Amino acid sequence: MESSPNERLDYGKMGYGCKHYRRRCMIRAPCCNEIFSCRHCHNEAAALLRNPSDRHEIVRQDVKQVICSVCDAEQPVGQVCANCGVRMGEYFCSICKFYDDDTEKGQFHCNACGICRVGGRENFFHCKKCGSCYSNGLENNHSCVEDSMRHHCPICYEYLFDSLKDTTVMKCGHTMHHECLTEMLKRDKYCCPICSRSVIDMSRTWKRLDEEIEATVMPEDYRYKKVWILCNDCNDTTEVYFHIIGQKCSHCNSYNTRAIAPPVLPQS
Repeated sequence: MESSPNERLDYGKMGYGCKHYRRRCMIRAPCCNEIFSCRHCHNEAAALLRNPSDRHEIVRQDVKQVICSVCDAEQPVGQVCANCGVRMGEYFCSICKFYDDDTEKGQFHCNACGICRVGGRENFFHCKKCGSCYSNGLENNHSCVEDSMRHHCPICYEYLFDSLKDTTVMKCGHTMHHECLTEMLKRDKYCCPICSRSVIDMSRTWKRLDEEIEATVMPEDYRYKKVWILCNDCNDTTEVYFHIIGQKCSHCNSYNTRAIAPPVLPQS
């Protein structure tokens, strides 16, 4: 006896998809005409091609054909299989050609980003200057950097804009993977890899350096030596007394500074 569409739907939810998504269809890549479970599976396979010139990534919006995993029917992109009636993804975006059964992710399509995001539309806003969606807690509460998400993570160099990993916006406005930031902090690296600004509150560390400097007397030859410094945290330029432990910014009290050449005074 022929099964009903609902029975086929229940059957189709079991055991299909890949490590990236649960879904009941595969895609035909328009760039190489090969069949893959999803665009990430395609990109991972293409990245392993021996000839570097053959490596490429799929343009998700260009996908035109999908193959139902339940009945193997190839057909134009759509949520419901035209042959067996199974829903190929509980979440479906006709723009991104994206299917996913795990609706607990809170998928939504952002027209400004041009791609689907996860986390629930109500929990995010789109920052026009940064060019990406951020959590509501960052609205009017972050430093804007133009197209900050359309860059590679400065640690692992994966492209951030459509990365599957969680990203973090640092105090300076630059972005990186949350797990990369955590690993960086574990290794006692507290400066943004892009602009060198401190990424966490360092006030306790600066106070400890104050105490060390006070307890460490410089030799007579260096006691009154002065140097010019640039503060990576506030961008102020000042002349301070040199110390082997560090130079303190007289504007914001940060030790995240570097020595620079003296400013060139205008000729009279």
